[in-house]
Amino acid sequence: MKLDRLLTMTMILVNRKKVKANELAELFGVSVRTIYRDVETLSLAGVPVVSQQGVNGGISLIDGYRVDKQVLTKEELASLSIAIKSALTSYEDAHAEAVLEKLTGVADDKVKQSIDQLFIDLSPWGHNVILKEQITLLKKAIANEFCVSFTYSTASGQTTERLIEPHTLVQKGKVWFVYGYCLLRESFRLFKVSRMKNLNKEMISFERKEINLSSLPWNEDWFQPQNLVDLTLSFDPKVATLMEETFGTENVNIENLSVHISLPEDEWLYGFLLSFGNRIKILNPTYIGEIVQQRALEIVKLYKDNEN
Repeated sequence: MKLDRLLTMTMILVNRKKVKANELAELFGVSVRTIYRDVETLSLAGVPVVSQQGVNGGISLIDGYRVDKQVLTKEELASLSIAIKSALTSYEDAHAEAVLEKLTGVADDKVKQSIDQLFIDLSPWGHNVILKEQITLLKKAIANEFCVSFTYSTASGQTTERLIEPHTLVQKGKVWFVYGYCLLRESFRLFKVSRMKNLNKEMISFERKEINLSSLPWNEDWFQPQNLVDLTLSFDPKVATLMEETFGTENVNIENLSVHISLPEDEWLYGFLLSFGNRIKILNPTYIGEIVQQRALEIVKLYKDNEN
């Protein structure tokens, strides 16, 4: 919408001393000619916009121009800016970037300092371009209510072709998921993005279904009582802090170096317990300890076989 573009452009100019016309054109997906028409519209509306030609030229506001900064409190401005900056580490969103420009444009120096005091980087270690592209594609498909197709791999390596109606992107822990209605299974399912291959947006529209996200529906199946196992672990005192960080202080007894917690039993649990190496020992149930021990022996055998 032109009105939204004019407002965003004004906030960008408040935040920056000078912006090139072609930079604004690229940001809004319009021509440079349209940008200059927008400049004329802003001028007629009383916004003191000036345009300078040449190598060092650009579009700017007259020095001293200010806009009303009382829409949000300073604390609200800082919190909202931090949230948007954090989200943009995981996917690309021109609208979110424009909103961030608006917020920082009306923020004073003290608020800007507050924004820089906290940065939440949601992206994985390294430069995972593919994941960022997948998140961006899924976000657009959700917003425009288009189905997506992909090849999905389970933890055991089985693959199926899926077509889903994506409803919500979910980041749980450090892992991205998409929660959507699977047309193959005819029910809502949670899909791990890293297991989705050949992801494509299909030109098949759908009508969004009513879901109650506040109940965290993707947890319902995983935490059913029949899927849970009561675990008792002992641990090396050197990793006491790690145990509290991982399992929560309410589940860790520092005095007797033990953990008591209920977790869903599946392949994830075995791998999760193995990740602690020799720093923990599974006391109960004993059969879980035997499974983890067997997995460890298989790993040792794998490397011994490679030596031969």
